[in-house]
Amino acid sequence: MNRNELWVGLVAGLLLPIMSFVLLYEVFNLLESRGAASTVGFSTGFRQRTVGIIAISVNIFLLNLYRRRRWDQAMRGIVIATSILALIWVIRYVPTLF
Repeated sequence: MNRNELWVGLVAGLLLPIMSFVLLYEVFNLLESRGAASTVGFSTGFRQRTVGIIAISVNIFLLNLYRRRRWDQAMRGIVIATSILALIWVIRYVPTLF
């Protein structure tokens, strides 16, 4: 099976940030329930915005991996997926920032 395909990059570029978001969000919820983290003093939605942008940036590791393997088509899929996720983040959170 050839993994140097556009759809492979799209799927990986969407799944990794979504799984990262869920994992990071649950870790912060666990820390908050144990008293190790707090949302006091932060703006509304701060945690979701921050975890979202961190989860999107996790695709950098996939891009680096695929670049070393010279999987150009899969890299293109990751860039498309990252651009879509970043656009969704901007549409969702920029109005609440200003």
